[in-house]
Amino acid sequence: MTLSLQRGRAAIVGVAESDLGEVGPGFSPIDLMAQGVQRALADCGLSLRDVDGLFCATTQSRMAGLALAEYLRLPEAYIDSTSTGGSSFMGHLARAVQAVEAGVCQVAVVAYGSTQRSLGRKNTSPGERNPYEAPFKPFLPPTAYALAAARHMHEFGTTREQLAEVAVAARQWALLNPVAWEKAPLTVQDVLASRMVSHPLTIRDCCLVSDGGGALVITAAQRARGLRKAGVHLLGAGHATTHLAISNMPDLVRTGAGRAGELAYAQAGIGPRDVDVVGVYDAFTINTILFLEDLGFCAKGEGGAFVSGGHIAPGGGLPVNTNGGGLSYCHPGMYGLFLLIEAVRQLRGECGARQVADAEIALAHGNGGVLSSQYTVILGGADTV
Repeated sequence: MTLSLQRGRAAIVGVAESDLGEVGPGFSPIDLMAQGVQRALADCGLSLRDVDGLFCATTQSRMAGLALAEYLRLPEAYIDSTSTGGSSFMGHLARAVQAVEAGVCQVAVVAYGSTQRSLGRKNTSPGERNPYEAPFKPFLPPTAYALAAARHMHEFGTTREQLAEVAVAARQWALLNPVAWEKAPLTVQDVLASRMVSHPLTIRDCCLVSDGGGALVITAAQRARGLRKAGVHLLGAGHATTHLAISNMPDLVRTGAGRAGELAYAQAGIGPRDVDVVGVYDAFTINTILFLEDLGFCAKGEGGAFVSGGHIAPGGGLPVNTNGGGLSYCHPGMYGLFLLIEAVRQLRGECGARQVADAEIALAHGNGGVLSSQYTVILGGADTV
């Protein structure tokens, strides 16, 4: 699915994270959403009284939109709390842009919050119980992604060392990010020697379990020109859903990212070679390999070789997950929003030691469920519209 956009009519003008890591008792997901919203508004110079659109989701509340509207005391705000897992926020961004373009709201925020580390995984990630899979007692989501990794290894000769290269690259980026959770150097051998979770994935092939949240602020491009920072524009968006349960995935090594990316590139009028900085949802190391292939940065089956030798690490040929990703920066359950925050900061030149030189176009790709919902967005600075 692609969405109709009036290019250049709306812009992302503010971004921020909430507190990250382990926030401790007494905080709720809505607290962290609200904290992210307040910080993102401060980033652009707007205030709560300007906000009339709320786009949000969390695994810890089925009525996140209502809860956030109550918390922020915005009784007339337009609300969209559609959830497609970790890809939700790419969809929220696209619909928020459409809402602003159509005049449904003037200032929209996209928000997320989770306290999954403080409360524990079992209390915050109920998931979807599939009666056909449950008798086999899968440990989800790792088992699902391990199936994809094992199939990729079987079909293309991908190695555990190549999977480990993804984690090592993410850690190298995280060492350049002051707010990243992981701060110890990591080697391929460290990844291989760490505790096995679901073969072939070790604990270092798996994302962090952290608390955290954040927000984006979207408004009309004309209004954006009078704010603190240059707006970042949505150039293209594409979405594809292939399944819910991993047992129904049509092909374990070919995801809906292929179609989502195709739609986003076509709408933006660009191709993979035009992208300066890439963010893909790296809940597991195999994700990065699959998504780089499906999004056209390398051929199918060549992802293992592509990520090796530091090619996606600082100083490599393609900057990928420059904040440290879900593997080393943060991963509060549904990670997609953080890909968008980093993309905006890269395009605004705000990333310090990890800044990609002359970044003009960024791709952020969200993944929901177990490789189920794929959503690609392409962002560009003011000079790209």
